[in-house]
Amino acid sequence: MDKELADGQARDGTQERLDAAVRLCAPGTALRHALDMIIAGHLGALICIGDTENVLAAGDDGFKLDISFTANRLFELSKMDGAIVVDKDLTRILRANFHLNPDPSLPTTETGMRHRTAARMSLLTKAVVISVSQRRQVVNVFVGGRSYQLRTVAGLMVSVNQLLVSLQNTRTQLDRNLLRLTSLELDDCVTMRDVADAFYLFELLTTEASELDVLIAQLGSEATTIKMQRDEFIGDMDEEYTLMIRDYARDSSKENVGLIRKKFHEMRNGELRSAKNVAKVLGYDDRAEDSVMTPLGLRTLNNISVVRKGMADKIVDEYGSLRDLLNDIENNPERLDDLGVKNPGILADSLYRMGGKRS
Repeated sequence: MDKELADGQARDGTQERLDAAVRLCAPGTALRHALDMIIAGHLGALICIGDTENVLAAGDDGFKLDISFTANRLFELSKMDGAIVVDKDLTRILRANFHLNPDPSLPTTETGMRHRTAARMSLLTKAVVISVSQRRQVVNVFVGGRSYQLRTVAGLMVSVNQLLVSLQNTRTQLDRNLLRLTSLELDDCVTMRDVADAFYLFELLTTEASELDVLIAQLGSEATTIKMQRDEFIGDMDEEYTLMIRDYARDSSKENVGLIRKKFHEMRNGELRSAKNVAKVLGYDDRAEDSVMTPLGLRTLNNISVVRKGMADKIVDEYGSLRDLLNDIENNPERLDDLGVKNPGILADSLYRMGGKRS
């Protein structure tokens, strides 16, 4: 999709409305049950949900019903020609065999009569319009002129399984990368290349998780186990990502972290692979791949059990960096006592063990 068009649709809320409409049709919902029965019965259907006043104004004839919505009733009414009109809450079926007359000048690339009518009705009104093709046995959801073809559970599961494998592999790579990075941090020899590689894996994992979330929403009640697997793979990744940005950004404020993550997410794959580009987003114009970086140490400190929540920020504020903390921790442990750190000896020992050394 053209980026300018995608940005415009994001601003007017079309994509968000389409995503919500697809969730209405997820497995486990009464609407999806009705759609499955319509497909199994080799029938076609045109269903308008919501924006009732404008939908009714765009058509005539049909049967006025105003009856409770059930999957079976929707299936039975689809045996008649014309559209079925349902309220936005999916509680009442208002019309059946309703003849729609949308403005024929409204643009559409659809070819079949039912799909063309659905596309134009979605442009003319704020309704969610669902078209079931009797010949092709597929279901399309239309919002704002855009359409999405519903996938079967089996089809969705193929994509889910591929993503879960990819997610697991990326998380394994990231965990290994972060272990290595911690060791480099404690030896004070992290380069901009090391930092860029970690951020690339963080962003890759974030993107894969977002893609999986879309599939989970489409699977509805069929996605319970998948959600558990997703949560297991993601774990505390979001917090680690934030802490690492704060460790290496020129401006480590929490407000700036959100801006940096947004910029990383908008970067193309090749751009995110570039250490120089990553450095610029972090606020440095003069850093090359081999430039040595000094972390604050927030990510490493938060992984030590004796560092209570919120204490890492106090330690960093006092010492300035992980390197300065290591330089001072053996000679002046009382300084940590003054900050409220219990068992500073354990903290020192933990840091040295993480670096592969003994205290």
